[in-house]
Amino acid sequence: MDSPQADANARANSDLIERFYRAFAQLDAATMAACYAPDAVFKDEVFELTGRDEIAAMWNMLCVATRTKGMDAWSLTHTAVTADETTGHAHWEAHYRFSATGRLVHNRIDAQFAFRDGLISSHRDRFDFWAWSRQALGAPGWLLGWSPLLRRKVAARAASNLTAFRSSAS
Repeated sequence: MDSPQADANARANSDLIERFYRAFAQLDAATMAACYAPDAVFKDEVFELTGRDEIAAMWNMLCVATRTKGMDAWSLTHTAVTADETTGHAHWEAHYRFSATGRLVHNRIDAQFAFRDGLISSHRDRFDFWAWSRQALGAPGWLLGWSPLLRRKVAARAASNLTAFRSSAS
């Protein structure tokens, strides 16, 4: 049987996930960043980031790109939020215009979280890269989306974009 403190921590972690995705739906990168511990780690099929500052910059870059080039297509929903004292999960779906190509994307993502001191210490998003690349990149995604080569190229481009974004924001 769980203790009252364990139940309270689980509720707080669930609430944190809810706050994160409500902020994301509103493209509120500052609130999203405030959900992370200073030494948090983030990983998905494109990014691998360490520290709240890097993670915050990624979310801010994505939010700015969506606000400037894709508000007409933007929506985000989240479901299946669960959490206990130390971990959590959620499913989220985003509809957006990929800024590099202007193509419409419907991405389906499963997220795993670890928590420490009331903040996200680890965040891992998983999605089907091939499905994403077919939508976001068109023919190259259809032809090469399954290959590690394209994944590395997309990751390198994203890292370069993030570096440039961080430099311009300084």
